[in-house]
Amino acid sequence: MKLASLKQGGRDGTLVVVSRNLSRAVIVDDVAAHLQGVLESWHSLAPQLADIYQALNCGKIKGFELDAAQLAAPLPRTYQWLDGSAYLPHVELVRKARGSELPEQLLTDPLMYQGGGDSLLGPRDAIPLGDESWGLDFESEIGVLTDDVPMGVSPAEAGTHIKLLVLINDVSLRELIPAELAKGFGFLQGKPSSALSPVAVTTDELGDAWDGTRLNLPLLTMLNGELFGQPEAGQDMHFSFPELISHAAKTRRLSAGTLIGSGTVSNRDSRRGASCLVEKRVIEIVSKGKPETEYMKVGDRVRIEMRDRQGDSVFGAIEQEVVPWQR
Repeated sequence: MKLASLKQGGRDGTLVVVSRNLSRAVIVDDVAAHLQGVLESWHSLAPQLADIYQALNCGKIKGFELDAAQLAAPLPRTYQWLDGSAYLPHVELVRKARGSELPEQLLTDPLMYQGGGDSLLGPRDAIPLGDESWGLDFESEIGVLTDDVPMGVSPAEAGTHIKLLVLINDVSLRELIPAELAKGFGFLQGKPSSALSPVAVTTDELGDAWDGTRLNLPLLTMLNGELFGQPEAGQDMHFSFPELISHAAKTRRLSAGTLIGSGTVSNRDSRRGASCLVEKRVIEIVSKGKPETEYMKVGDRVRIEMRDRQGDSVFGAIEQEVVPWQR
């Protein structure tokens, strides 16, 4: 099943069921007005939406032609947005650029920060940039949306709480982050609004690409129309999604609609490219002594997409252009 939210009906959007090929959609306000309500009542509402999805794919429901520009994020705002860093090759490279080693603790205890989930961007929304000196970077990730997760959930139990998957552009302002981290209290200004893919997808829709813990497909990133990276998302993911959920819920319950990110998808094989600019810059620093790749400027465009083994788009594409911020 594939679900999305139109940019209408208030801050939470209007829920639609989207066809498997992403071409058509149908408003389902007689079942649920928005996705947050579905995640809160998944067991009673998801079967009804699945029936509509089947009818839409079979042509029993015509629906309307879908334009991704009409879409907000599938979940336009979430009560909690937690981003992990499950790919250790990425963590190692970033720390190497800072001249620090990877602490042994990170092999057993994942990194995770709490982002701003109150204003998630749609798949075609622009990225507003106040100052190019802030070092704007994209981060291509995978995320999961949960139902209610109890405190202290084990990794073995946590997987049952994964209801939907999305793609994420976790936007970062790299030149602001070091000063924030130096304060010893995390970062805030360095993490503006993130964007989500056009649709959120149930795990059964992914077939054998979803093994219950990881999504085993390449994640494709294009920068200004050129291939930037296509690492395998299931490879080199040190912490699985159930492990990330269990980590987040160690001391508190997670409300339905919690979004948990994988962190930047990264492989040890650098021939597959990267999913963010800083990773490429770090490789340049290590090999050449200084970075050559610039951070994003006004007018630059990024595209993030995942295709199945038949070449079909799974989530639709995040396509964003950097624009100057105006009050």
